[in-house]
Amino acid sequence: MTGSEGPVLHACGVVAIGRNEGDRLKRCLSSARQTAAVVYVDSGSSDGSLVWARGEGFDVVELDTTAGFTAARARNAGFRRLMQLFPDVQFVQFVDGDCELAEGWLGAATAFLQRQTDAAAVFGRRRERHPERSIYNRICDAEWDVPVGKARACGGDVMMRVAALDQVGGYRDDFIAGEEPELCVRLRAADWTIWRIEAEMTRHDAAMTRFGQWWRRNVRSGYAFALGRSEHGAPPEQLWVWESRRAWLWGIWLPLACALAVIAFGAPGLALLLLYPLQLVRRIPRQKGDLRDRIGFAALELLGRFAEGTGQLRFAADRLFKGRSQIIEYK
Repeated sequence: MTGSEGPVLHACGVVAIGRNEGDRLKRCLSSARQTAAVVYVDSGSSDGSLVWARGEGFDVVELDTTAGFTAARARNAGFRRLMQLFPDVQFVQFVDGDCELAEGWLGAATAFLQRQTDAAAVFGRRRERHPERSIYNRICDAEWDVPVGKARACGGDVMMRVAALDQVGGYRDDFIAGEEPELCVRLRAADWTIWRIEAEMTRHDAAMTRFGQWWRRNVRSGYAFALGRSEHGAPPEQLWVWESRRAWLWGIWLPLACALAVIAFGAPGLALLLLYPLQLVRRIPRQKGDLRDRIGFAALELLGRFAEGTGQLRFAADRLFKGRSQIIEYK
């Protein structure tokens, strides 16, 4: 890098995390060469990712997965290694191994954090690489198009201020899902801010073409809602309280109520199920895209409540029986 971008990019480093990402990882790490400070954390890949990354000269951390793999653990391990190698780095860009950094993003994000001194984190537009391949990919792309300005939380792809991350102790290693919003709760409690800016950040390859993948992703969301609520559900934060109640209402309580109504009143009890098509009609106009996508998005949103309810029940079972939580993967 030359010119005015040089000092800006020398202020930041990149931590990429992955597990069996194949060609996606190659695109990810190649895009991270915008800066020389890059660390890759691998979580038990068996597809040759480690050999390739080392062969390309990247510093690699092999995460010990015997204690259970989480993205949070991987990011923390990568951050520690980055600071060992490049102690003068002021900002760290976290990126998932199935994402590719947009050209110019590191410079734009670093410049923003240098100007906005109360900002702990900044993120831009994350886009899906192949939205045309499935409605599930298009749902992801729509989810990531959040408003520009001050935000309450970020996702996995984000640039963070090292001082802020150090102050709150990084990610929670034990969070198997939803670790980013949980971290943002603690950052905001420490008077830091989180921002979304109008800039291209990453291109993501969800590779979701099957219903089962989409279902598992939503189970993970439901688990994340329950986990976040258990830690920060009290006022004033009330993290994911409404999302958890929504999952219980549509995915658990209403089907149970219908079953009880049928037992008590016979076939007329099925009338309760009419609430689902009514909700579908109500949600269609609120979706994005053409009419076909709007209908599909609304239908999958409603079906997703059952998956989220499953995630809520899985969390409750883990807590009740003190089971060891395992990461929920959809690929």
